[in-house]
Amino acid sequence: MEEKRRHNVEAYLNESFLGSAAARPLRILSEYLEPKSRFDHYRIEDTIVFMGSARFVDRAQAEAELKEAESRGDDLERARQQLEMSQYYEAARELARQLTVWSKELGDQERRFVVCTGGGPGIMEAANRGASEAKGKNVGLTISIPIEEFDNRYATRELSFHFHYFFMRKFWFMYLAKALLVFPGGFGTLDELFEVLTLLQTRKMTKHLQVVLFGTQYWDEVINFEALIRHGTINREDLKLFHRTDSVDEAFEIITRHLEKYALAERGAIL
Repeated sequence: MEEKRRHNVEAYLNESFLGSAAARPLRILSEYLEPKSRFDHYRIEDTIVFMGSARFVDRAQAEAELKEAESRGDDLERARQQLEMSQYYEAARELARQLTVWSKELGDQERRFVVCTGGGPGIMEAANRGASEAKGKNVGLTISIPIEEFDNRYATRELSFHFHYFFMRKFWFMYLAKALLVFPGGFGTLDELFEVLTLLQTRKMTKHLQVVLFGTQYWDEVINFEALIRHGTINREDLKLFHRTDSVDEAFEIITRHLEKYALAERGAIL
């Protein structure tokens, strides 16, 4: 009887090993090296990061959903709220468009100040959409979580990444970032915002990073910064770590003025 020959598989092709706990360091390292190789290839030097809720829709969709709700006579409150919050979708879209136009006019060989988002729907889609409408490359950093599939077709295909580890995704948010715009959002947005503020407050992040919170009513209602000061858990000086605004034009001015003052004179990123 002929003996079957054993087929040996190289370790780097062994899928059962690569998916095991023992290979976790390799998977983590791959989420650093694979994005880095693409950023280097497309000469992405630094980014402007947009964060915010995945639940918002554009004004046209919100108006259509409200009209449908009115015709049915139900779910009116949710539809009206959706229309109100669509203002943030449109603001992120327009701001990303303006910043992309501005960055393309700089004329550097590298792609400077590229719009970067979490690659999902809502505010993320809006920012990728605005950058795409300005014919600029833009970045999407998605995460594998058990939710309904979504289609953000505006993120540049070759700069669309998919992460397993939240902390590696956060690393790439911040490593190339020279400015951060935070729109109203939920747990994920708050988590990302407070991690950035902690890095800045503790000087673990030493580069100049401009942080803008868009939507003053939302942020003043959701986070009581004055209470934090009153209870002695932060200093009033810490409020200088960010700006708050409701204006696309003001946000654009704050961001571009900061980038012209600091980032255009700096090369590379230090986290």
